Amino acid sequence: MKSLYNTTSNQEIINRIHLLSPQSLSHWGKMTVSQMMEHCQAPLKVAFGELVLQQSLMGLLFGRMAKKKLVNDKPFDPNIPTAKEFIVTHEPDFDAAKAILIEYITRFQQGPSVIKNLKHPFFGPMTPEEWDISQWKHLDHHLRQFGV
Repeated sequence: MKSLYNTTSNQEIINRIHLLSPQSLSHWGKMTVSQMMEHCQAPLKVAFGELVLQQSLMGLLFGRMAKKKLVNDKPFDPNIPTAKEFIVTHEPDFDAAKAILIEYITRFQQGPSVIKNLKHPFFGPMTPEEWDISQWKHLDHHLRQFGV
């Protein structure tokens, strides 16, 4: 499994982001490329403890079961649901959204010490390694969505 803590895997994600342009179109879903990049910032902010969300009732009921799928080796399926707090409805500036996303991914490379939140708002308790797996898979999912 690839890791954002790993320099090579981290740079691979950043290189893929650099392949995006304001004209990049999605293969599924409704987000524009700028919305996707701002959307991808939100789970990183949760891991860093900068965005605090309460665990939902659905998370309490199904989060631990769903976490097994979150941290397995299989990529995420297209059109999986997201938290309402992660939905971006405005059109962000492409260059700003890209720069902030790359900044967060670069910060993640510092390792497990950057993880300040050990409880995901849906999946419940998570180790720094589970946060790493989920972040890499989430970014990979959305970069595949836009063909990079």
